[in-house]
Amino acid sequence: MAVQYSTVVDGEPADPNLLSGVAFAGFAHFTAMQVRDGGVRGLDLHLERLASASRKLFGAELPNEQIRDDLRGAVGSSPPDASLTVTVFDANGEFTNDERPPSLHTLIRTGPPSDGPAGPLALAVFEHERFMPDIKHVGEGAKTFFMRRAREAGFDDAAFTDRRGKLTEASIWNLAFFDGDTVVWPEGEILTGTTMGIVRRQLAERGVPQDIRPITPAAVRELDAAVVMNSWTAGTAVHRIGDTSLPVRPDLVGFLHDVYAAEPLTRL
Repeated sequence: MAVQYSTVVDGEPADPNLLSGVAFAGFAHFTAMQVRDGGVRGLDLHLERLASASRKLFGAELPNEQIRDDLRGAVGSSPPDASLTVTVFDANGEFTNDERPPSLHTLIRTGPPSDGPAGPLALAVFEHERFMPDIKHVGEGAKTFFMRRAREAGFDDAAFTDRRGKLTEASIWNLAFFDGDTVVWPEGEILTGTTMGIVRRQLAERGVPQDIRPITPAAVRELDAAVVMNSWTAGTAVHRIGDTSLPVRPDLVGFLHDVYAAEPLTRL
């Protein structure tokens, strides 16, 4: 029997007529997560992300309990292990500028679980600053554009620098570095990932040194290791950024995965 995944709007099976409009809309935001045994790590971070992005985009937000109800509706009809995205959109659509109050809804999709690529990865470097970098919004075609440019150049993915030449993040990843003693996060305007948030608070609980520093591509050679992380994985090794090679540290990658796994699952 085929595994069944779901697409639901407000916790109920999605109306195809509604989906056709949402599919081509770019004024919305989302969060992505991995469901394991019916639970999610860092659910509080996902809920806060959705609330803060809704306030900024729409001037309104959905109650957390409503979102959790909608999540239960999606997970209840899917396998206990899955990838899941929650998109919040305004039914008034985009390219409108009248005084109608926002009409917010959730679109939740589940699919096969993922642990991300095994790595190590090589990242090409491009200057690119995302619009509203603190929001995980939809319609970011530049990410796919640069990912494909990187592949054509013989790399696995893309990393970005800002106009000052500082590394900020990768296409769909947060960057993290290690200097032999301290976990180093790039200084810049980035989307703080939920996995990044989990790792940071778990490292803090263990007393592991962390720092936020400006990092240029040239400064990468002074560091001991680099990883990328997102909702798929707490760490995939990076062995090259631009022209600079980096050691691969399986011990660091394993440690980050252990730290992430220490975060308790929250039942939906």
